[in-house]
Amino acid sequence: MTTAARTLLLGSAAACVVAAGTLFWQYSARPTSVAFSPPDEDICIVPPARASAAHPYDPASGLAMYDARPVPADARCPVCGMYPARFPKWAAQVIFKDGSAHFFDSPVDLFMFLEEPGRFDAIHTAEDAAAMYVADFRSGTWLDARQAAFVIDSGARGPMRGPDLPAFADLAAAQRFVTEHGGRALAFPEVDRRVMNGLRSSTHSGHTH
Repeated sequence: MTTAARTLLLGSAAACVVAAGTLFWQYSARPTSVAFSPPDEDICIVPPARASAAHPYDPASGLAMYDARPVPADARCPVCGMYPARFPKWAAQVIFKDGSAHFFDSPVDLFMFLEEPGRFDAIHTAEDAAAMYVADFRSGTWLDARQAAFVIDSGARGPMRGPDLPAFADLAAAQRFVTEHGGRALAFPEVDRRVMNGLRSSTHSGHTH
């Protein structure tokens, strides 16, 4: 092997070592996951088109038309495009007067939908909502959203890796969570436009429609 070839080979090997070391450093330097963060492999995807239809009511389900429903595995959040079935302690749903339903990966997306439903559904309005449910953050069971309590500014991070609104059966349960993990408790009517503006900028800044 000539001296020039040997030099080129050694230079290439050194470059590979440097690149591998850089990648190792970048991986090891990543911050550890925050408590309550969702699985790392689940990321926000492109929202579905506004024409995406709400899921129809199935009379054969054994549920009354306005009862809370299991989230279909293929349901996509009309706001951000994620799959709510993957986040059973964050999921939410709205059922309309015609029996159809939208499913959301978190309470933040439910509130965003209620603010401007026309951005995400060409047919239904907020007045068409017959029932709304959010998952209890502790148990995953469905709660009437209007009767639920929410926690803002806690250590919990929602499906989009940002601040969200974990839901609880009542203000007492929410306050217990606040004692353990920080934040403050809010009743449903207190999740107003001012609250939502802050949450929207933190979790959906890249998703304008």
